[in-house]
Order: sequence, then C-alpha cells, then structure tokens
Amino acid sequence: MPGSDTRVVELRVHGIMGTTAESLVGAVAAVDVAGDGIGRIVRPADRLRRPSPGPLLRTSDRSVPRVVEGYLWSGMTSGGLSKSTWALMFPFTLANLAHWMLPPVPHDNRPAAALGLVGRALLRLAALLLTVLFVTQVAVVSLDLVAAQCLAPGAACMSGAVPDWLPELRGFRPVVGLLPALLVVLLLARVSSVTWSVNAPPLPSPVPGNRPRRMPGASLVADPDTPTLRALHTVAGLAVLALLPSGGPFTASPVVTGQWVAGLTLLVLAALGVLLLDDPTGATPHRAGRWLRLALGRVTRRVLLFISVLLVISTAVAQEPLPNGLAGTDITIEGTTGVLVVVCVLFGLVLIPAALLARREFWAEQPRELRPWAGGWMSPIVLVIAALLGGGFGAGVAITVRELLGSNGLELPAGYEPVTLLWGAAAAFALVIGLLLGSITAVHRWRRNRRGAQPPESSLLHADSPPAEQATATRAWRNARFQRNHLHHLLLACGAALGLGAGVSIWMRLRGVGLPEWMEPFSAVGVFALGFLAAALMRAVYQAIRRPDLSRTLGILADLACFWPRESHPVVPPCYALKVIPELTERAAEHLQDRSTRVVITGHSHGSLIAVVAVSRLMETLPPEDRERVGLVTAGSPLQWAYPRAFPSVVPHRSLAELHGELDGRWRALCRGTDPLGGAVTTWRRQVYDSKMIGMGFRPDGSSGPLTPARTTESGALVLGSDHWLPDPQLQPVPGLRWSPGVRRHSDYYADPEWDEAVAIAAGLM
Repeated sequence: MPGSDTRVVELRVHGIMGTTAESLVGAVAAVDVAGDGIGRIVRPADRLRRPSPGPLLRTSDRSVPRVVEGYLWSGMTSGGLSKSTWALMFPFTLANLAHWMLPPVPHDNRPAAALGLVGRALLRLAALLLTVLFVTQVAVVSLDLVAAQCLAPGAACMSGAVPDWLPELRGFRPVVGLLPALLVVLLLARVSSVTWSVNAPPLPSPVPGNRPRRMPGASLVADPDTPTLRALHTVAGLAVLALLPSGGPFTASPVVTGQWVAGLTLLVLAALGVLLLDDPTGATPHRAGRWLRLALGRVTRRVLLFISVLLVISTAVAQEPLPNGLAGTDITIEGTTGVLVVVCVLFGLVLIPAALLARREFWAEQPRELRPWAGGWMSPIVLVIAALLGGGFGAGVAITVRELLGSNGLELPAGYEPVTLLWGAAAAFALVIGLLLGSITAVHRWRRNRRGAQPPESSLLHADSPPAEQATATRAWRNARFQRNHLHHLLLACGAALGLGAGVSIWMRLRGVGLPEWMEPFSAVGVFALGFLAAALMRAVYQAIRRPDLSRTLGILADLACFWPRESHPVVPPCYALKVIPELTERAAEHLQDRSTRVVITGHSHGSLIAVVAVSRLMETLPPEDRERVGLVTAGSPLQWAYPRAFPSVVPHRSLAELHGELDGRWRALCRGTDPLGGAVTTWRRQVYDSKMIGMGFRPDGSSGPLTPARTTESGALVLGSDHWLPDPQLQPVPGLRWSPGVRRHSDYYADPEWDEAVAIAAGLM
C-alpha cells in the first residue's frame, strides 16, 4: 500500500519525428540529469537551469509528489552528414527489416524449424546480392560511364574540362574508375561497423521463480555473427569490383587469369558463408556452426579483406589501357539481378508453408483484425520492394549522370532498359490499382456517410456535443480508421505493382522480345521516374546536411527502420534500441532502489514499443516486490494494429497479453479514434449495446475475453478494460492544462486531463 512518503517517477519516451526536451517533459525549460549526450535523460528546469520536480499527481484521496523525466533518443537517427547519408542505404535497411517480419517458428516442430533456417539463409543471400548489385551499379557510373567511355582518348565527353594528354597517362583511367567505387565499398564497411555505446551495465539474469513467459521484444539482441557478415559483404563487393574489368563473374568465356580466379573464389566463399552462417545451435560443440565461426574468426576476416583490397589494386595496374567500354558490367548486372530474382522467388515459396505452420500454432483462433498482415507473409513483399528499389535507384543515378555528362556516345548496360520498363509498367499498374481502390473506397465511404453511421466510440464520446463538432469528430475517426486498416494494403499494392512490372520486363528479356512501339511510353515514364527518384533522394540528403531542421524528413524513416538490430544485412545504420532499452531499464531500476518510489514508464507513438520492451525486461529481472512498483502508460500507440501484425515473432499478440497479466492492471493505454498512427491497444471488437460500450480485450490475469462495460471518467473519456478512449475534439478546457481547440489526432496526449488518471492507475495509486 502507498505510504505518506510515496512518490512517482514518470519516465517518458517520445516517438517518431523526434521532439524537444522541453516538449517531452512539458516545461518551458529542461536540463540533462543523466545520459551521455546521445541518449539524454532530461527533467524540467527552473529559471536557474536547475532540475525541478514535476506537478503533483492527484489521486482519488490525495496528491502525490511526482518527478517527470524524459529519455531523448532522436539524436541517434537524425542530424549531421553521416546520419543524412543513411538514406542511401534504405534498400539495405528494408532487406534487414524483412528478417524481423518473418513468421514465428513453433516450438519442437522440425519442419517449421527447417523452413525457418532455409528462409533465413535465402534472405541473407538476397541481402548479399543486393550489396553486389549496388557495387556493380556504382562501377557502372565511375568505371564504365566515366573512366572507360567519357575519358576515352578522342571522346567528345568532357573534352573541354580534361586535357587531352591526361586520359592517355598510364593508370589514370583505371584509377579514376576504380577509386570511387573502392571508397564506396570501404565506406559501407565503415558505416556498418558503427555501434552505439551503451551507458548502462549489462542486464541481470532473470530472477529465479519468475514465470517462464515470452515477453515482447525478447529477440531484440545483438547478433554475434554481425562482424563476420559485414566482412563477407565487404569481400563480395571488392571481389565483384575486381572482376568487372576482366569481364565480370557471369561472362560466358572469361579470360582465365589468376586475378579472375581469385576474385571468383572470394565471391563464392562470401556466398557460401552467408548461406551457412545461421546455425541456431552453432554454439554447441560438434555442430557445423561452431566450426564455421572459428574458421571465420577475426584473423581470417582481416586476411580476406586484405587480399580483396590487393586484388582491386592489382586490377587497376593490370587493366592498361582500359577498354573504351566494359562488357562485364552489363552481364554482371543482368546475372546478379537474375540470381536475385530466383532467390526472392524461392524465399517466397519457402515462407508459404512456414506461414501456414505458424498460423496454425499462433493466430488461427485470433480475430481477423489481430492476425499478421498477409497471413505472416509480409517479409517476401518487403524484400521484393527492397530489391526493386535498389536496382531502380542505381539505374536512376546512372541515367542522371549520363544526362549531366551529355548522352551522345555514352551507352548504359542493356540491362537498364528492362529496369526502365519495369518502373514504367509498375507506375501504370499502380495508377490502375489506385484508381480502382480509390473508386471502391469512395463508394463505400459515400454509402456510410449517407447512412449517417458513426463509430461506436465516437457516438458515446460526443453524444452531448454540438452537431458540427460531432460531424468533425466522425470524419476524423473515419479517416484515421481507414489509414490504420489499409496501410498494409498499400504496401501489398506497391509490391504487386512492382512485381507485375518486374514480371513483364523479365519475360520480355528472356524471350528476346524488343520493345514494341506501344510500350515505348512506359519506358519513357520509367526513365523519368528513375531520374526523379535519384534526384529527389540526393536532394533530400543535401537539404538534410545543409539544413538540419529538414533532416527529420529522413529521420522518420530512420526512426522506424533503424530500431531493429542488424541481422540479414549488416550494412545498415546502427540499431538504437540496443542502447535505449538497457539505459531506460537501468534508469528505472535506479529509481526503484528507493522503496517509496513507483516508476511509470510512458511511451508515445513508436516510443510505446520501446516502453513495452523496457517494462518486459524489468518484469523478468526484478524481484516480485519491485515489480509491483512498475507501471506502463502508452499513448497514440500502434501496438495493436501495426507492430504485432507486421512483426509477429518479435511482439506477438500473445506476449502483449502476458505482459498485461504481469502488470495486473498497471498498463493503461490512451487512445484517440482520430489518431491515424495510434489506436486501441488492449481491446477489440467494440460495440455499443444499451448505450454502453462493450468489447473483447486483455484481462488482468493475462487472459483475453469479454470485458465489463466501459465507464465514463470525469474528463469525459471512456475506459474499456485498460484502454482510455479520449474525446477529440476535447469537450471543454480544463484549468491548469494546455488546451488546443479542434481535432488533435496524434499530438498533445500529455496535456489531456485523462493523462494524470492513467499515470496514477499505472502507479497502483487508484
């Protein structure tokens, strides 16, 4: 029971798009009280910049002292030159994201375990091919387009800017062509080795006696094989760069030289390494994975990297004079793309039975609105989008550079023509699908507006509001619900459009069918789309470097994608979750050392995922008497409609129910139906019966089922289970709180009058 000396520490975590320290703690000034400058823990400050306590927390019978702290992590995903250039690795990030979207593997199911092992191996191979394709596309620009063609003796390109004698200088053209590509490969290796240092001790082991449950985010740990995977990607990139001047690895009749054999051997070793690396039992003696890890130790990796760099340097020396056109780039791009297509198809086929086995074990009995997107088959769709974005971006850059240099006499690989056709056909398919879905949606919404149907929650929350405000709230509810319900359909439509476009271009290439006249507009549209894609992305990076305040546009993507540790693709920005969650957990445990302190971790938007994982770690490592002083509040959270459905093996619905049971009612969720990013968290299938809202949801004992009818609080919110549905627009101003007229959607949760009640319940004071 709370005593007279009880206090509450409210530890806030922000979401995507970042925030300021002042906004996070709800004060006009804030000051750092802990952290290392990258992960900052802040408190409100007085006029002398000293930490000050937060406002008193009012409960049903008295007021309790409260300390408001906030954890700022947005500095890890935005700001500065290096972070802005992370946008160029977005296809790699999507390939890494595909790993975390894999369906869960049922326990003690050998077919499912074998399918999971094969699926992860194919995903890592596809990621390696993406790296090879990227390096080849860089070489197309620097080695083929610029060094071989534009700087050829007698070429009209750049004749006024480069002296005539310079291209004839021995070694000049190979160095100009290979050096930029070599630097890009080494830069990728450098970026992929960056990690955030954790300013907290390692988490303790689970306390004996805690129930052996699977908590949300249990698999969010650093992969010990990441250094090896990084070295293999770097070796593959250097090997293909060395092979390109001699005809490439896919040429039909290569010039059999020592350089070509060495480069091809390194490329094959890298491919075999990524295929065999993932052995879940590799740490066990007498298993293949253990010996593979020993064989690919630090010394072996450094030797392979040294040999690869020497091979590229020897290629620059041996290729003199450099031909006026490299035939190896064309066949390498087409060969790599062909193998990548085959791997993506095999990956999708393997995941069909894997998803069916997972469905039977994990979500067959769940309501449809809680089941994973695409039946747990979203990972192949994301991988296909990553592959096509990677290929399209490289082609777009090459087309843009050729136009800047002057296209007269400069030839791009013939494999780029199907790419332009792909994107043109994909744009046409997307337009048709968009018009079709838009027409269906418009008719559906017109019929609902004509019937005057209101969402069940909105009809109760705004029953006494003026008709104009009711209409505003209803429109906002419908728009937000439409976005939440159909975001994954948009991803599926994009994947389908790109896949159909790829199918058309591949069929024409395999059949040797030339581009008919009626398809020339598609190719023109594809050229424009690829050039626009490359120019827009480069401009966004430039603007983010030049004006840091615009870097949040790119930071939104980084906030969502860089939460996940490196797994299938190592050349991605460092995962900030591996730093934020231990530091947040350590800060909460530090406060809990005071027996009179209760800690409530609150998370807004994407921060709710961080908060849930941090609380689950506390539930595993704290003794029972300390676990009772931990609470959780989520606001504007996508923890029901997005994360469990997109990442069913990381935050499955069942694990959220178990965490809810561990907290025994101390998890409160603030929801607005007008919020397009956050909706219900602990309830579903809500309906109005006899002027009361009922529904299904999580129960305090960890089970799921029917709930008691919702109650109305003093602020006008409806509380069903652990969900607090807030009226939006707010019914009336509340003295002492910031009030914003109109629909607030995803903002101003901290200023809502229901916030303090949710924190008090989560702290166990009500």
